[in-house]
Amino acid sequence: MAILKVIEILASSPVSWEDAAASAVKTAARTVKEIRSVFVQDQSAVVVKNKITEYRVNVKITFEVV
Repeated sequence: MAILKVIEILASSPVSWEDAAASAVKTAARTVKEIRSVFVQDQSAVVVKNKITEYRVNVKITFEVV
């Protein structure tokens, strides 16, 4: 039986929400092994002078505790 743990991470990107989510996984993978899934819980953006300047995501990353 596998034991799974979930952590919550906030990440941002100037490119897209997908890039922000990928950045969250990449950052978590530095210290967390056996990542199984990422769930995008929330998305938001920063707008400056009527243009989106930053995409933000709140993700839950699930990984196996070995």
